Parts: sequence; C-alpha cells; structure tokens
Amino acid sequence: MKKFGPFLDLGLAATTPYPLDIKIESADGVWLKRLGGNKLFDAISGIGVSNFGHGNKDILKALHAQIDLNLHTMVYGEFRHDSTLMAGKLLTSFLPENLDTVYFVNSGAEAVEGALKLAKRVTGRSRMIGCTGGYHGNTHGALSVSSNAERKAPFLPLLPEVSLLEFNCQNSLNSIDSTVACVIVETIQGDAGVVIPTQEWISALREKCTSTGTMLILDEIQCGMGRCGAPFAFTEYNITPDILCVGKALGGGMPIGAFVSSRENISLLSHSPVLGHITTFGGHPVATAGSGAALKLLKNIDWPAIERRGAAWEAKLKAHPLVKNIRRKGYFFAVEMESEELVTKAIMRGLEVGVLMFWFLSIPNAFRLQPPLTMTDEEAEVGISLILSALER
Repeated sequence: MKKFGPFLDLGLAATTPYPLDIKIESADGVWLKRLGGNKLFDAISGIGVSNFGHGNKDILKALHAQIDLNLHTMVYGEFRHDSTLMAGKLLTSFLPENLDTVYFVNSGAEAVEGALKLAKRVTGRSRMIGCTGGYHGNTHGALSVSSNAERKAPFLPLLPEVSLLEFNCQNSLNSIDSTVACVIVETIQGDAGVVIPTQEWISALREKCTSTGTMLILDEIQCGMGRCGAPFAFTEYNITPDILCVGKALGGGMPIGAFVSSRENISLLSHSPVLGHITTFGGHPVATAGSGAALKLLKNIDWPAIERRGAAWEAKLKAHPLVKNIRRKGYFFAVEMESEELVTKAIMRGLEVGVLMFWFLSIPNAFRLQPPLTMTDEEAEVGISLILSALER
C-alpha cells in the first residue's frame, strides 16, 4: 500500500511532504506539552496567533461564557450579538477616526479579499499594486498581490492588472497613478524576513496614494495586535491607511480576520449590489468573544518591557558567531544564518532541546522568532537560553 505521509495517510490534507508531525497534548502560557510529557517553549506563538499565550485565563473565560449562550445563529449581517459588537468597538478604539467600521471575516486572507473588493468598489478602478517581498495569503486574490513568483506559478492565471512596486524604494512610487484602485503593503513585512520601512518611504507612499485617489491598504495581519511593540505598527509612522487588514492574534487563538475602513466606504458593500461581500461565519459570536478578550489584554501590555526583553534577546543572538544578521521590531525577529542548511539544523535541534522556532516561506537562510507578548522576565530568560542552546549544538 502506497504511503503518502502522516497527514494524508490519516485522510487529512497536508501542507508539505515533511511536516513536523508533533503530537500536542495541551498548551499553557509559553509552553506546548507534547504527548509523552516533554515540553516545547513556543518561540513563534503559532506563527503570530497566540500573542497572549496559550490557555490565557481571560480569553478562556470569555469563550466559555459565550459558548454557554450560543454558537452560530445566522449568517453575518442579519442578527446582533453582544460579543461581536464589543469586539468591533474595542478594535476601533485603537484606531484613527476614519477607521471606524469593522467587517469581521474568518481569516487574514479573507480580510485581504474583502479589502481588495472594497478598494475596487470605492474607486471604480481595477488596477492593484502589491510590493516585492509582500505576502498576504494563499487565496487567489491574496496570492495575486503577493510577491513570491514560485508560489504563484502553478496557479496562474491569477487576478489581472496586478503589478508590484519595490518595497522601501522611493522611485517605485512613480508607478502609482489615477488608474490604480489600491496599493497593499505590510507595514512590517513578515514573510520577507521582518523588513522594516523607512519613515520617509511610508510617508511618501501615503502622500502618493492620497494625491492619486488610490486606496492604501495596510496588512497588519501578522505585524499588528502588539507584535511589533505597539498595538498596531502603522501608528508609529504617523500615517493612516484607508483600509486596515487584521487577523491571526485578533482572535486570541480563535479563527478570525477583519478589514476596517470608514463607515462611508464599507457601506458601499451593502448595496448596488446587496451582499457585495458576504460571509456565513464572519463575526461568529465565539470567535469575537475571543477577540474582545484579546483586545482588552492588548490595552494592558507593558510596552517598555516588550522592548527591553526584545532588545535583550537581540543582543544575545547578535553575539553568537553563527548569527549573521538580525532584524527585529518588538517581538518580531528574523535571525539570519550562513545557509538554509544551518537554519534547518538550528530549528530541528531546537526541538531536541525544547524550543519551537520556524522557517520563513521566502527567506531560506533565516528563521523566525515571535514569542508571546505575555512572557515574563523569567520565561524570556528560559526561552533565549534554549534558543542559544539549539545554536550551540
């Protein structure tokens, strides 16, 4: 009998031929407990989802309370649920006045899909621009405005009239004109290896979009929700997008995404035609209960402590002879090594010593670190010790 692999042989879809296939029994705080009793320090937070740690008591309490009331009752846009209203109000409380209306969906990729549609609806235009190094998801629309050509090739043709400008390059902004519906940019690029724009470039991008009537979409699905040392990364650049995409940590561990814009803009999706965007499970009351609890926790994060611990990890990693370069913003790290082989050895040996690190999709000679925002000083010391031990071995 032909063997396909540990997931496919169980009748489950596989994402790679070589999954880690680690069996998890439970999770608490920064720790993942493997079946059999061994623990892993989660230094990647489920790729930026578990920003508030695993099994957070406030999040679990909110989830249990909502589950006792009801699960799904109706497709989004017909009924009201207090948990959804509360999550929307809490999310917009972090944002500028023009970002006052939330469309909750099921994932970050769906948030991007909704944002692209909204930009076309608002502007009446069809051209869209992404960025080199950009990653926005794997649905057709999100993949169309992403950068990695190798990942797109098997699924061509994707959306038409899409081009890329060079991230953080002033001259590239000349490609934005009055025919462009939107430019979509990660405020801090994730899959490209934590690439951080200059203030000059991101300000010029905002000005160019404004002058041409182009919608600026900022994708903070991974770099938002406190990951980069502030509730949302764009607020430190003194710019405001026309549409903001969020996801991952937004649900506190529950599957959710959202795109946020002005009431005037999002109202256009409700008519001409009606159901301009529709989602069965968007705004699910249990998912938004998790989101509301996560957003409350976000209000109480000790940001100076995040920077202090992040800088300490960065300094210790930089001092290691196998580390060639580090890019960091808050608790978002790209750790470059000499080769892809060394990165893989470090990650696999991390599993042996008890720490979970992970690859980037598009940067083979670097690994990611994204520890929970809620880790303590003591846990931070344990985590970096385990990471350094993985590198030493």
